[in-house]
Amino acid sequence: MIARRTMTVLAWIVVIYALALIVVPGVRPPFLRDRIAIVPVAVIAHLAGAAIALALGPFQFDPDRRARAIARHRWTGRAYLIGVAIGGISGLVLARISQGGVVAHLGFGALGILWLTTAGMAYVRIRAGDRAAHRRWMIRNYALTFAAVTLRIYLPASLLAGIPFDAGYPAISWLCWVPNLVFAEAWIARRPEAEVTVASESSPA
Repeated sequence: MIARRTMTVLAWIVVIYALALIVVPGVRPPFLRDRIAIVPVAVIAHLAGAAIALALGPFQFDPDRRARAIARHRWTGRAYLIGVAIGGISGLVLARISQGGVVAHLGFGALGILWLTTAGMAYVRIRAGDRAAHRRWMIRNYALTFAAVTLRIYLPASLLAGIPFDAGYPAISWLCWVPNLVFAEAWIARRPEAEVTVASESSPA
């Protein structure tokens, strides 16, 4: 419960920041202004899509909320997957022009591909009626969505540690999501299959 609440608070801090970047041009950092000048649709789509997914994801893992309102869970799931689709596709466009050179391009590109793939697998499994597998794929997917949070933790931490941006950012393009995914896999492995099945009661489809 505490972990989920902490995750929700951190996610919503980043959501508010992303919305501010969309609606208040004055708060945009220079690198973001540069990319908006090149691919404005991709930047706004990525911020909006990722914000939708990041905001809705934590509520999908609340079993009490899910049990009280199955239909709402399903509609929220649909909105979540749409957010991932928008954020992931636009993220692949942005990965090609990200800061940090080839290593960062590959890191963010791999994140985008896996983000879209795990969302697709979650959708396919729930359409097939496999709730346990659906939940496992959604756990993996939100771990990747949460990269938006971990990136914003690692980046200032690296700067405070005296690591130059040009040296730290390529590593962070991988560190912001690989440990998240490893943690998700470890968490899934510790959960009894029956518990996962019972906890997954509905579909975004």
